[in-house]
Amino acid sequence: MIQIQLSEDEFRYDVYTLTKAFFTKEDVRVQIGIDGKQQEEKVLIIVKYEKTQVILTIKEKETIVAEGSAEFANIERKEKKNRLKRLLYTKLAEYTGKELPWGNLTGIRPVKIVMSMLEKGNGREETIEDLKKIYCISQEKAELSVEIAHRELSVLNTFDYKSGYSLYIGIPFCPTTCLYCSFTSYPITLWQKRTREYLEALYKELTYISQAMGHKRLDSIYIGGGTPTTLSHEELRSLILFIREKFDCSAVKEFCVEAGRPDSITGEKLKALKECGIERISINPQTMNEETLKVIGRQHSVKDIIQAYDLAKEAGFKTINMDIILGLPGENMTHLEHTMEEIQKLNPENLTVHSLALKRAARLNIQKQSYIEDINTAPEDMMKRTAEYAKRMGLEPYYLYRQKNMGGNLENVGYAKPGHIGLYNILIMEEKQTIIAAGAGAISKYVFPDESITRVENVKDVTNYMKRIEEMIARKEEVRSSYESEV
Repeated sequence: MIQIQLSEDEFRYDVYTLTKAFFTKEDVRVQIGIDGKQQEEKVLIIVKYEKTQVILTIKEKETIVAEGSAEFANIERKEKKNRLKRLLYTKLAEYTGKELPWGNLTGIRPVKIVMSMLEKGNGREETIEDLKKIYCISQEKAELSVEIAHRELSVLNTFDYKSGYSLYIGIPFCPTTCLYCSFTSYPITLWQKRTREYLEALYKELTYISQAMGHKRLDSIYIGGGTPTTLSHEELRSLILFIREKFDCSAVKEFCVEAGRPDSITGEKLKALKECGIERISINPQTMNEETLKVIGRQHSVKDIIQAYDLAKEAGFKTINMDIILGLPGENMTHLEHTMEEIQKLNPENLTVHSLALKRAARLNIQKQSYIEDINTAPEDMMKRTAEYAKRMGLEPYYLYRQKNMGGNLENVGYAKPGHIGLYNILIMEEKQTIIAAGAGAISKYVFPDESITRVENVKDVTNYMKRIEEMIARKEEVRSSYESEV
């Protein structure tokens, strides 16, 4: 266990997450108040805030390994945080003998920082140097961030995203729950007889949204989950036709449906999606190795993945995305190369590469002692190899985000062929546009003119969502009133 003692609660989360990035397999605990006691902890970090400085001490058995200070007087909170994180990063790097590719950045949206720099007029080289100086980011990640930020800006500048909004619709059902997953999802076998009831509640919420946002232009629609294609083909058709009836979709630039799990895909469902005008879907294998599919709880084979993809191609979808995860239990470079060779044969228009994250609510984290030795927690070489394959396939990086407790302190990257960029992916990551979300566990984000964001969450439990649908609508209406007065 690693224990951290802070003299004050300020920057608690930043100190915790940065420390956790160095010690991914350790339990990290934070206490407020310095008592100097050390029991059997592997490392003891003490952060003492004073009026003019912060003093950092890293100890192991009473031996001071590193100590430093940074001026705190007359500087704003953001700069204080940056100085503290740079100091902590430097000392932990010295202590552990390793550096992190993203330096002291612990947030999930690093490209958002880069975009703000570029929008202020910074040039490419100036931005890269600032990223390295302020956040200790590696040259490679700084260059990747700037490349993606430029590509995102070129997309965002093609439409007036400030005057419109996007719509997210959550279908919280899956064939099974994967080992690594912490999303709001429930086994469809337990809910098969109540999906109609769920859709009725969802239709109520969507009807409200269509009326409340009727004066706004709808730019993109994303149906996610869970796995939306766990619904029957009749239910999928009904849902999409309902959306098209209630919303003005004439300006919609992208309508995407997650068909994620191959074991939820049928020819009838793909036909229903295509006939309803859907041009973009996701089929997400995560790996093309049979044994790993069994370990992570997938009840389908690699052959099923290929058949589902072929069915989608035959149906004529313009854009198909495929997801993979690096660092799954038992997987190494050989497994990754096999996965990428198989995906290269399929030649999708989009590829999203995820680094495994030990999410708090996922079985992989709850039961991590059973898997910890099999998890590749530093797959940076894998990330580089996927970038090589993506380039070979004609795919360019266009969006990037990070998650808590990611292996190797790395990132998730979306790649796309020219003309196949996922607009919603950019909007949700960069938080440039209001996104109204419907469904159990869905979170709406109202983006105000000053770029502040107010989140409105729906309850995660499906039964509670259906019972309390009027409350979910009222939550949105309360925020919408103030939102409308400012935009």
